Amino acid sequence: MFDKAPVHQSGHLDVGGHQIYWEESGAPDGVPALYLHGGPGGGLGKGGYRSAFDPDRFRILALDQRGCGRSRPLVTEPGYDLSENTTAHLLADIEALRQDRGIEAWLVNGVSWGSTLALAYAQQHPERVLGLVLMAVTTTSRFEVDWITETVGAIFPEAWDAFATHAERAGIGYRRGDGRVVEAYRRLLTDADPQVRDAAARAWATWEDTHISIGTGGVQPTHALAEPTHRLGFATLVTHYWANDAFLDPPILERTDRLAGIPGILIHGRRDVSGPAVTAWRLHRAWPASELLIDEGEGHGGTDMVESWCAANSRLADRLAR
Repeated sequence: MFDKAPVHQSGHLDVGGHQIYWEESGAPDGVPALYLHGGPGGGLGKGGYRSAFDPDRFRILALDQRGCGRSRPLVTEPGYDLSENTTAHLLADIEALRQDRGIEAWLVNGVSWGSTLALAYAQQHPERVLGLVLMAVTTTSRFEVDWITETVGAIFPEAWDAFATHAERAGIGYRRGDGRVVEAYRRLLTDADPQVRDAAARAWATWEDTHISIGTGGVQPTHALAEPTHRLGFATLVTHYWANDAFLDPPILERTDRLAGIPGILIHGRRDVSGPAVTAWRLHRAWPASELLIDEGEGHGGTDMVESWCAANSRLADRLAR
């Protein structure tokens, strides 16, 4: 990993009703590289992503996706209109940032949900993408969402039982085996009662911390102990996108022809039970210009995977320089 480059420019981009926070670091004349964070709703946080880029070689840009982080308004603010937060809106925000910063094309990076967004962006704007580097690969398909919210409960039965029981006891008509638990939580997290929303966010965060634990050092209460507004915003945006199949129709894996000619490196952990490696494998098989790297010892991220992420950016930059 590289030393984390300091941010030398930042601001808010007005995209009509939303102010999107962006930041820039690294070499002003370097290879433009965009980072897309996870979640949805994870935000840029303390900027750890910057250590994945050589600051002497890359012009590094990133944004807090609408509704989270330092973008405004936050999804948790009264009267927030979730209909204005879809994948199409996020793709338009990315394009607005590219144009505002005077960039012709960039190397697009995405982690977890950010990899879904990076793929969707490349499929919509292939001429603007120099290459893709994706870690903890997702496409947010119906299969993946049902896996992470239902099927993986076979590995964590105690935690999933508590997760499903919370929705069953909420009085919204949900019963396990009859309806999707992600839809039940979407409803709870948009309930008019703030206590209902807060309790649902806590239950969702506890489940999130559990299912990402294998290969990442065990269960850590990262989301459960997060600042309440962040926890609520994260859970609200995740369930909003997941219950709606990420607003991607057709799904990403059904339009991989749009990635033809774009080089890509896919980095995935074998022990990632939250997002099984089959998704990265299917994407790689359908995208001949991609390279798949499976880390046998890690799950949904880890130090070795970040090292591979750093190397992948540098390798693609070498290829672009030829």
